[in-house]
Amino acid sequence: MVRSLWSAATGMNAQQTNVDTIANNLANVNSMGYKAQVAEFKSLLYQTLQTKSTTENGGNPPVDSEVGLGVRVASINSSFSQGAFLDAASDTAFAIGGDGFFSYRNENNEQIFTRNGDFTWAIAQNNTNNITLTTSEGYHVLDTQGRPITLNGYNANRVTVAADGNIQYPDANNVPQNIGFQIGLWQFNNPTGLERVGDTSFRATPASGQAMNEATTANLSRSKIVQGYLEGSNVNVATEMVNLIVAQRAYEMNSKAITTTDEMMQTANNLKR
Repeated sequence: MVRSLWSAATGMNAQQTNVDTIANNLANVNSMGYKAQVAEFKSLLYQTLQTKSTTENGGNPPVDSEVGLGVRVASINSSFSQGAFLDAASDTAFAIGGDGFFSYRNENNEQIFTRNGDFTWAIAQNNTNNITLTTSEGYHVLDTQGRPITLNGYNANRVTVAADGNIQYPDANNVPQNIGFQIGLWQFNNPTGLERVGDTSFRATPASGQAMNEATTANLSRSKIVQGYLEGSNVNVATEMVNLIVAQRAYEMNSKAITTTDEMMQTANNLKR
């Protein structure tokens, strides 16, 4: 009976992690570029109570008897399905159609990747005539060559971005022309292996593989950039609410198993009286 106590306890711990994951998804339902997470479970080791036998003259039966010892969280995977495009009032709002990621460098000069295209033009610190494309946190957005996108002498209100990421500025005839910068997009062989670093951002890991530059890597399906839109979270609220109810019921059932086991042990202890 002690075995059931520990098995049910592992179930409660696992379901608590499941609820934590669902709650985080629901909390980020309005976070631009957020990718939903799903907790995956696996059974713990089994204890053999009786081994099978192949003899026909008695002894053990031809089937074995094993009892499980509970459950644990195997992984918390991210879903990288496309989020809905949401209309944005800003000209520096960009959504990605496809598998690509924007990139920027953080305060430690690490290359970080994100699907959140809520950018802005900022005045460069070393030259007030320069404007640089940054994330909402102030990090420099990188172009296809891994450089910060800094423009000299351009009016930010007239800058546009083509679907391939090329930054354009109108000429004397008001026709947009490429000006030498292209917003960089990167892909991964295994995006579920990316490490989350907050702010709907990710870091490359050995599990995800090296970042592949869409501009220089052959045989990649190119992504498209849509100006004036942001990619919303891919969290499905209805699905998450159903999962939350299921997780709650599973937690309650494991709690009931602990209570039942405790009562059975109490009954057994009272037999000596």
